[in-house]
Formats: sequence, C-alpha cells, structure tokens
Amino acid sequence: MTTNPMDLSGGRVLVTGASSGLGRAAAVLFSRLGARVVAAGRDEVRLRATLESLEGEGHATAARDLDQTAGLQAWLSELAQEGGRFTALAHLAGVHSARPLRVLDAEHVDQVLHTNVTSAVALARAFRHKSCSERPASIVFAASAAGLVGAPGVSAYSASKGALVSLARSLAVELAGEGIRVNCLAPGIVETAMTGRIRAMMTAEAFAAIEAMHPLGLGQPEDVAAAAAFLIAPAARWITGTTLVVDGGYTAQ
Repeated sequence: MTTNPMDLSGGRVLVTGASSGLGRAAAVLFSRLGARVVAAGRDEVRLRATLESLEGEGHATAARDLDQTAGLQAWLSELAQEGGRFTALAHLAGVHSARPLRVLDAEHVDQVLHTNVTSAVALARAFRHKSCSERPASIVFAASAAGLVGAPGVSAYSASKGALVSLARSLAVELAGEGIRVNCLAPGIVETAMTGRIRAMMTAEAFAAIEAMHPLGLGQPEDVAAAAAFLIAPAARWITGTTLVVDGGYTAQ
C-alpha cells in the first residue's frame, strides 16, 4: 500500500493568522489532509468562522494577540495540555507596511519588526519545548517575495521578511538535532483582503503594472496554503532551511 506523502493524519497544527486570508486557507487545507488544527488569531468571531469551515474533528480556536510575546510559552503549553502536543507550526500572521523612506520613522520600523520577526522568534522558542511539540516537528514562516527582491516604498516590510528568511536558515541548523525542520514561504501578491486594501490605495494603472509583474497572474490563498502543506508534510521530511517561492514568476524576472 502506497503511503500518501501529503497525509497529515494524526498531526496537530497551530496556524496563526487563521482568521482570514492565507491562514484560513491553510487551516482548511490542513484539515482536509487529516490534521487537527488550532486556528489562532486576534478576532474570535472570525476564528469561529474558520472553525466552521474545517473538515474532520478535534479542531479548536485560540484567540491571542501575538504582539504580546510575554507568556507565549505558557500559552502554547496550555494548548498542548488541552488537545495534545503539536507536530507543526504554520506562522502565517504578520503585518504589511507600505511607507516610503521620507516618512519612515524608527517607531514604525520597530513595530513592523516586532510583529513580523520578534513574534516569530518567540513562537519558535516556545514551540521547541517538548511540552508543546512532538518529534518530528516542523515550523513554517510566511516571508514574502518582497524579502528577496527590492521594491520602492516597502523597505521596513522587506527588511522584516528578509529577516524571516535568515531566521529560518539559522533555526533549521540549530533545531535539526532536536527533530524540528524550519522553512519559509515567500509568496508574491495574493488575492486577499489585505491586497484589496492595497489596491484601493493605488490607481488602477499602478496596480495593473504590479499585477503584470506576475507572469502567472496574482495568486490565490489556496496556492500558498498548498505550499505550506507540502513543507509540513512527510513529503518534505528532507527539506529544512529553505525558502519556497510561491509568486507566479515575480522573482524569476
């Protein structure tokens, strides 16, 4: 009998940012692949909507502001005690920032780095404890194509996403001996509510130019969710410290 390398049955996955967008799409796909999902985010109402979309049993929600990094270890331990230790962390929460250098101040940079990088470090530090995760285990961070190539007006955001790429490489080496793989996703522009807000701030011509930079067109949340599922699945058991680019060809140019 052939084993399905994408089968997540028996696993328990914590998905951050699960109230919408990439996080919700990932949570839904993970459940279809057999995982028990804990959907984490700030908005309990939207998390419940995600929960109702999941297939199978044993799922849960966990409302938390991940900017509050103090106490993350205790939070993760409590979740593990309630429903079992985790086999994967898909950290898909984050903040986008579009602010040109002439109006970019230190306070804004600190906030973007804290939300996108410091929270990732704190979550990984908590996740590695054996009270929180089984072995083997996997961590996936959501970086961005903007962390790999330059673009005007997003320097703080790009810096934070580039930091996640480097973070994944270093943690992959550090945690390999503990049976934890660490990888990154680098999506291009995906059709989410956040992209809708960006589109609303631009002229139609300006946004069309950005869309044209993606040879395969803009992505859908499900495209990134599938890549995340691959990275946490047995199919990727020999992959760590890498960044999987899912960008419709944006960085190929």
